[in-house]
Amino acid sequence: MKFRPDMQQRKFWAWIALAFLVVAQFTFAQNLGSAPASNVAVQGQTGAQPEGAFLNFINWIGNVIAPVGAGGAVLGAVVCWLTGRGFGRWLFAAAALLAISGVTRLIEFWITNGTGGVT
Repeated sequence: MKFRPDMQQRKFWAWIALAFLVVAQFTFAQNLGSAPASNVAVQGQTGAQPEGAFLNFINWIGNVIAPVGAGGAVLGAVVCWLTGRGFGRWLFAAAALLAISGVTRLIEFWITNGTGGVT
């Protein structure tokens, strides 16, 4: 017996998945406290120094762009699965973006620790 949801059930499950992703984004958002984080670079660096600017770029890719893209790819996989299309490429894209996030976090660790992180 094959599970074949009708269009109304598909819409319902798509909205549930979308709501889950939106709630998860707000739940795991970083709290900066009461002080805004404007004009702040990496600890011990300024944005004008090459190390600080490069670490800010790596930090942005690893902590913001790649995980958000992975969440979008998972949403694309859910939508494709609900509509009966192939969803493997979306899951592969999500895994690849999370791998990119991990590698950029490793580079961020190396930059922060200097030569001590590459021993």
